[in-house]
Amino acid sequence: MLQVRKSDDRGPAEHGWLSSRHSFSFAGYHDPAHMGFGPLRVINEDRVQPGQGFGTHGHQDMEIISYVLDGALEHKDSMGTGSVIRYGDVQRMSAGTGVQHSEFNHSSSESVHFLQIWILPERRGIAPSYEEKNFPAESKRGRLRLIASNDGRDGSVLVHQDVAVFASIVDGEDRVEHLLGNGRMAYLHVIRGGLSANGVALAGGDALKISSEASVVVDSAHDAEFLLFDMPAE
Repeated sequence: MLQVRKSDDRGPAEHGWLSSRHSFSFAGYHDPAHMGFGPLRVINEDRVQPGQGFGTHGHQDMEIISYVLDGALEHKDSMGTGSVIRYGDVQRMSAGTGVQHSEFNHSSSESVHFLQIWILPERRGIAPSYEEKNFPAESKRGRLRLIASNDGRDGSVLVHQDVAVFASIVDGEDRVEHLLGNGRMAYLHVIRGGLSANGVALAGGDALKISSEASVVVDSAHDAEFLLFDMPAE
């Protein structure tokens, strides 16, 4: 089964310093039809103005992934971690028993554009931890690059859930296919550009829920970048 989530149908949030689009219910946006997909709970596409950001706040029992698209995102947390991530960097924070952190636009002149992704952990009460790795564009061109997994294989960041997250950049005659095992489903989020997934045309910001399918096939791409989540079927 294929279900499209159009970019324009996402929940908007406009706060002056922050422009955001929520794929699933979040904060002031609530839609019973879009509460999450499997353990995937949040995909927020955030644009933060120069010098602005999210002040110190708390999280608990959540796997949080940040994927920067443009600009520089500065992170600080109660574990003593501090870093600035840019395009190609993937940041993973396991909130576990509780962590405080802040996220700010590192630049005083340019906006930062990033995806904030939340995944429910397989169990509650794990120890908080932090990790970041860089995945160059070349490693994603014309192929699926594993960027997050439950065992950290192939140099991916480790998330405490039975999911595999892939990133890919495709164009022209590129064709990528991902086989789904028994009892697995997928969620494909188009970051930018256009592509076809299992015969469905998608544009930047669109997503496709994929269940009861043997594989995910992406082709007919035009300067496209996307994320693919492989997870247990509901």
